[in-house]
Amino acid sequence: MIERRPFESLGGANHGWLNAKHHFSFANYYDPKRMSWGNLRVWNDDEIAAGTGFPPHPHADMEIITYVRDGAITHEDSLGNKGRTVAGDVQVMSAGTGIRHAEYNAEPDLTRIFQIWIEPTRRGDAPSWGTKPFPKGERSGQFVVLASGFEGDTLESGGDALPIRTDARIVAATLKAGDSADYPLGGARRAYLVPAKGEVEVNGVRLNARDGAAIAQEDVVTVKALSDAEVVLVDAA
Repeated sequence: MIERRPFESLGGANHGWLNAKHHFSFANYYDPKRMSWGNLRVWNDDEIAAGTGFPPHPHADMEIITYVRDGAITHEDSLGNKGRTVAGDVQVMSAGTGIRHAEYNAEPDLTRIFQIWIEPTRRGDAPSWGTKPFPKGERSGQFVVLASGFEGDTLESGGDALPIRTDARIVAATLKAGDSADYPLGGARRAYLVPAKGEVEVNGVRLNARDGAAIAQEDVVTVKALSDAEVVLVDAA
């Protein structure tokens, strides 16, 4: 089962400095049919104007993954962490028992991000933050794990992914027109997929850039690029 959610159908708001589109109910956008997908709670498509951003604000008990599509995002938090994450790279914040953070576009041009929130499996842990480069050349033609709660995927267990405290995995692929990549999902799990760029077919269902695809009961997810594409997928419990 694959449900295409066209970009034009998404909720959202344009605040001037922030133009946000919401794949799921968020802030003033409410749709009872789009509350979550498994343990995936939020997928926001944000465009942040140069020299602006989100001032310090709190979070708790949420895994927050930021995938930078264009530009860069600069992070500061109450743990003393500071970092700049550039296009194609990823940052992860495990809010845990509580953290305050700010996210700014300190660049001269527009920054575009996907911000993804996933409900944690573990609660009560101390908050943490991390960022990591994922060169697009290394994920050309195949899915690469960016962040994961699965044993064996993460830096601590011999993999390359950033750790998250939940039963989920975030993967990405860059595909040339005509290329395909498979992701072994398993029929008992759900996935949500968005092309950051380009047009693709997902098990035969066509998606344009920034459309969403809610996927269930599919053992394997096959993505074929109809044009040069960049794809992000969340494998959710």
